Amino acid sequence: MPIGTPFHERTEEHCKNKDWKDWAGFFTANSYNVVNDFEYFAFRHSAGLIDITPLFKYKITGADSGSFLSRLMTKDISKLRLNQATYCCWCDNRGMVVDDGTVMRLEENEYFVTAADPSYSWFNRFVKTSDVTIEDVTETMCGLAIQGPTSRDILKKMCDADLDNLKFFWTTKAKVDGADFFISRTGYTGDLGYEVWTENENAIKLFDAIWAAGKGYNIRMAGIAALDVARIEAGLVMNGVDYHSSLHALTPAQMSTPYELGLGWTVNLERDSFMGQKALKKEKKEGSKWATVGLDINWPELEEIFNEHNLAPHTAAGAWRDSIPVYHRDDVTRQIGYATSGTWSPAVKKNIAMATIEAAYAKPGTKVNFEVTVEHQRRTVSAIVEKPQFFNPERKRSNPKK
Repeated sequence: MPIGTPFHERTEEHCKNKDWKDWAGFFTANSYNVVNDFEYFAFRHSAGLIDITPLFKYKITGADSGSFLSRLMTKDISKLRLNQATYCCWCDNRGMVVDDGTVMRLEENEYFVTAADPSYSWFNRFVKTSDVTIEDVTETMCGLAIQGPTSRDILKKMCDADLDNLKFFWTTKAKVDGADFFISRTGYTGDLGYEVWTENENAIKLFDAIWAAGKGYNIRMAGIAALDVARIEAGLVMNGVDYHSSLHALTPAQMSTPYELGLGWTVNLERDSFMGQKALKKEKKEGSKWATVGLDINWPELEEIFNEHNLAPHTAAGAWRDSIPVYHRDDVTRQIGYATSGTWSPAVKKNIAMATIEAAYAKPGTKVNFEVTVEHQRRTVSAIVEKPQFFNPERKRSNPKK
């Protein structure tokens, strides 16, 4: 039975349609209203507030904490500067992704790690004689993500942190009504945004301060349905949807490497030994079999198929998470991959998807065929391969000009 997060007494007031989902054992709003369009557009035009408490959270401390995380992660965490954050993934010794998340260096020998899956057991098995302590703070710390073009102005109004100079993927400390919290310039929408983290006892103070500051900026509560649309537009992969953790995969074919997921940029190969390094070096040299791409699905062709049945074209009301076959451009009997999630994108006005396809067809501009089902009949429409990141505004990384 799911339980409420420390913010639940506030989020419950806003959740008019009682559309709750179980996220890692917590009640999470799928959407706060019957139509979630307003929640999505808050991300792109004002600010959306999301309860992200269900993320798994770990505090890693000790003199060896930086080198310890560097041995487990594909990125060299020891190079993180104080208050810097990074996105990365961690692999098993075959170079297959276990999970992805963020790592933040909050103190000289203290790191804060977020993950989609429970990772304490995986991290703890490699501590051995290192001067490292791993604390699972998932149930004692809570978080809110405030995402959208007015998010900076809202946080500036409710705390004294220097947000005008806080760079993308950096952190800073702040206070609200005497309670400590910290802010990371991170998020899962591909837009300007921040995540705020605090101890559970400060949850209501933090929520109320953000909500009060946001009233003049059209702040809205946002659920995971709207978040799913935004993260697909931004080309951000999801564990359990666009890939499967190697710890849960039933066969090797269900596993993925960072290179296959488009996360090769998170891999620092030339350094001291780390988990999966040998396999990843081999893959880097020989090339990957699969690639993660974006698909721009041909809308006029979709209209034509629906028109044959005297129907208007139809797409899902929000994001979808189904496995849909992708075929060769010249041979619709030859499957070359599969789409993992997709949506109609309000930001770029396209019907888009994220897909795993054979690396030989991953070059942007390549034409493929995408399976659609209309009136119980399986058909195909063409699609153009693109980079997964369809939406990438400058404001996500930029700071206000002086």
